[in-house]
Amino acid sequence: MIAISFPPPDFKIIKEDSKELIFDRYRKKYVVLTPEEWVRQNFLNYLVQVLQYPASLIGIEKEIFLGEMKKRYDIVIYNRAMQPWMLVECKEMNVPLTEQTMQQVIRYNMVIPATYLVITNGTNTFCGNYVGNERKWRFLSALPAFE
Repeated sequence: MIAISFPPPDFKIIKEDSKELIFDRYRKKYVVLTPEEWVRQNFLNYLVQVLQYPASLIGIEKEIFLGEMKKRYDIVIYNRAMQPWMLVECKEMNVPLTEQTMQQVIRYNMVIPATYLVITNGTNTFCGNYVGNERKWRFLSALPAFE
């Protein structure tokens, strides 16, 4: 498990029609503030502010197809050649990270072949990469520095 200390939140939150909305500075729009969105926004801030991942190379909540099923990934970080480098699946804080969560991000990885896979619920974070010659997943003790 990777320990993460999120930067202090500096979010713009408004209320509209009895819903709380949070301004996503990366998508440049307000989105409904769900428990999962809270984790996603804090994790994005950590990637950009603390780890210095380039915000311009981050994709957020885009549609993908797994066979005929429509899904949405949470976060993809691209390398400078615009190839998927890291795929992140966010869960709300009270959702435990299980083998099922890892299988979800592995399925997404079939469509978006990224070097690193991350699952996080804001409290717990795991990052791994597939070591092809060993034919197994290797879990890291820290998120990798951006290439």
